[in-house]
Amino acid sequence: MKIAVICANGKEGKLIVKEAVERGLDVTAVVRGENKSAASKVIQKDLFDLTSADLECFDVVIDAFGAWTPETLPQHGTSLKHLCDLVSGKDIRLLVVGGAGSLYVNPEHTAQVMDGADFPDIFKPLASHMGKALDELRTRNDVKWTYMSPAGDFQADGAKTGKYILGGEELTLNSKGESMISYADYAVAMVDEAAKGNHIQQRISVVAE
Repeated sequence: MKIAVICANGKEGKLIVKEAVERGLDVTAVVRGENKSAASKVIQKDLFDLTSADLECFDVVIDAFGAWTPETLPQHGTSLKHLCDLVSGKDIRLLVVGGAGSLYVNPEHTAQVMDGADFPDIFKPLASHMGKALDELRTRNDVKWTYMSPAGDFQADGAKTGKYILGGEELTLNSKGESMISYADYAVAMVDEAAKGNHIQQRISVVAE
């Protein structure tokens, strides 16, 4: 299986590459500048400059794009649309590193994490843009996509345990009543999904055991 990790120099992107390389998978890093990931194969291009020819040889494309400033937040939607257009109608799976703000907190799926009174105001614009990108992704029946949301507490420097609980559209709590996962364990779950491909055109979520 051949995997491309887009934005492989980012915090999560590097961990996904590392996890895939350690499993002996054929991994290519897609980066704008110098490759800082563990991948030995590199495509040095901006995400928005990628063409369908760049991606046609891959079985799985993992989108680890992230934008954080007010000016770039809309790129969560535009970048995902661009990638969808590149793999449209092809037998290439697109896996997306998603957000937790759009996870539902009720069985009716009418309330999301980002709607909660205790959701930090500073993260609301990011959650909103990522949520809109997911809404648009759901309309793409021409793409073999999977969107993976992390737990509510997404810990960049958390330990790798190699264990996690796979959830769905709703915020899932572990046996301790917590919703947290480390970037490293999220990478484990993402590479597992890349290998298995069990959730085509679905949003899934992961939480630490």
